Amino acid sequence: MTDFLPSYVQGEWWTPASAASKGTEVRDASTGEVITQVSTDGLDLAGALEYARATGHASLAALTFHQRAVLLKKFALALTERKDELYALSARTGATKADSWVDIDGGIGVLFSYSGKGRRELPNSRVHVDGPVEALSKDGSFLGRHVYTTLPGVAVQINAFNFPVWGSLEKFAPAFLAGMPTVIKPATPTGYLAEAMVRILVDSDLLPEGSLQLVSGSVPTLFENLRLGDLVGFTGSASTAESLRRHPSVQTGGVRFTAETDSINASVLGMDATAGTPEFDAYVRQLVTEMTTKAGQKCTAIRRAIVPRAAADDVIAAVQARIAAKTVLGDPRAEGVTMGPLASTAQRDEVLRQLRKLQDAGGQVVAGSTDAPEVRLADGTSGAAPDGAFIAPVLLRFDDAQADAVHDVEAFGPVSSLLTYDSTAQAAALVNRGGGSLVTSIATHDPAQAVELATRIAPFNGRMLLLDRDDARSSTGHGSPLPGLVHGGPGRAGGGEELGGIRAVLHHMQRTAVQGSPEMLTALTGVWHTGASAQAGDRHPFRKSLAELRIGDQIVSASREVTLDDIETFAHFTGDTFYAHMDEESAAANPFFPGRVAHGYLLVSWAAGLFVDPEPGPVLANYGLENLRFITPVSPGDSIRVELTAKQITPRETDEYGEVRWDAVIRNQDDELVATYDVLTLVSKEPAAA
Repeated sequence: MTDFLPSYVQGEWWTPASAASKGTEVRDASTGEVITQVSTDGLDLAGALEYARATGHASLAALTFHQRAVLLKKFALALTERKDELYALSARTGATKADSWVDIDGGIGVLFSYSGKGRRELPNSRVHVDGPVEALSKDGSFLGRHVYTTLPGVAVQINAFNFPVWGSLEKFAPAFLAGMPTVIKPATPTGYLAEAMVRILVDSDLLPEGSLQLVSGSVPTLFENLRLGDLVGFTGSASTAESLRRHPSVQTGGVRFTAETDSINASVLGMDATAGTPEFDAYVRQLVTEMTTKAGQKCTAIRRAIVPRAAADDVIAAVQARIAAKTVLGDPRAEGVTMGPLASTAQRDEVLRQLRKLQDAGGQVVAGSTDAPEVRLADGTSGAAPDGAFIAPVLLRFDDAQADAVHDVEAFGPVSSLLTYDSTAQAAALVNRGGGSLVTSIATHDPAQAVELATRIAPFNGRMLLLDRDDARSSTGHGSPLPGLVHGGPGRAGGGEELGGIRAVLHHMQRTAVQGSPEMLTALTGVWHTGASAQAGDRHPFRKSLAELRIGDQIVSASREVTLDDIETFAHFTGDTFYAHMDEESAAANPFFPGRVAHGYLLVSWAAGLFVDPEPGPVLANYGLENLRFITPVSPGDSIRVELTAKQITPRETDEYGEVRWDAVIRNQDDELVATYDVLTLVSKEPAAA
């Protein structure tokens, strides 16, 4: 590496002038060897932010959601091709191969996930419509709609040291998909791994100009240069988050601030989960995993193991046995090592300080030791490593489960505390003493206890895992945030949200209520609204490819009369002989029907026959109906017709076809609304393909 870890700003790699700068040394977590220095002395941070707002925003605004989603997949593939480089560097942070998999492959997985979600769940446009139409006038000439548009600023992402790749990408992916440029500020002890990840993306030549920048080092003037339209995503300590939250740019300047902070997470062993049950075994496996993965340096790790009083000794014995059998502490580059050091000696010393606080408050060490451990060195020998940041896994037991410290002090390392309870209500109260957590898990096969616990603790948690014999094998575990689920929590956990599927994309956008005519809302949203212009051209809409089809293209069918024979034939053919279709007296007694009526699905089937063009053409397949509602019953002797209008056109970026959503309306002979629904079809992009 260079003497100074580079930043990537304004489209160029930048390092300070070494003669004039004094950097912060970054060391190998296992050996103490100096890897690089970090400094932002002389960096034009204000210029970097402005470059993101101007150049970055313009390049992303030119792309649709789907085009950005395709790029996310390409980013993931570029990182996958060179991930061996990242794994080699990750070992220097103290991460084992398994730890690195969570960080590196987990981060790449977020890119893949958001690529897929963006193409499946967002339109191929730049505006996202939220919720149904709100009718604001009786005649339908004045409507309301909620829309999401991209924030005009820059997403500044301040990350923690424990997940330099995943922590960066889980924030970057939704921001990029939303069309918002990103500035990544990694934590100093492991920032060199984040730098390597960004370098791979820059080398790929896939990044839109200004869409991603990296600041390696401190950002003392950052908040003074933020303004309305900017967003800060912070991961770190609760005290730092609170200090940043009080900054004037957040308090009065309109800068969005979301925080994910330290958390005294809990795991509860159910009353039924006694030694020998699958739930007991799964609980112990999970507890030891959370103590040792990333050396316990996870914001989601289990800090409080809450178990029935009668099960405490069994849990302690099982934890002792599993640590002895499964944990080999040492340099991650040594064969057989399953747990590496903490990220730095400073972090090691801080964990030991917090551990002493827990001991002073009554915590008794029942597994592991606080002494300097003997470890496996890189050459395969065993010995002391005073320059490495090693701590053995430690389980404390508190006889007084109400001790304040155990619910307030976090030793951010391989440390958990065991507490006992006598009732489900008491267990829930102990969980909630954490003051707001990212996650709590419950190991039980008793639905009643699971429901009672979950109901009591849900308001205090961002996520809950219900662990039992049925999901233990497939469960991703207590400490694993997933792209499709919300990561965050109330109170001490920061009060913010990350991930959660498309929710995270919308965090980077502004929701605005728009009022206007159907014509104006159609133009703004790219979705046809009832009352907007519709045109029946000289060709059936099903004869048009996506290149030819336009929003508002419409066909109005001829009418078809419904007879009693039709109703009975459909009933016997399908087996649907519900009394409303077959028994005049019973149907007439029903408050919804005037007598025997046609099946709703008969009407929908007929409607397809009324609007479909049967010849081969651009329409490749009908793949579903959505939002079907039956409004007015149809009696024998009535007739129906259908109006079909092209409502939304969504080309697929990587296929030769796209999706067309059609607005379908069935009316009777009196022009009354019989049924409404959306028809979904796949249509060729070009006439030649058809």
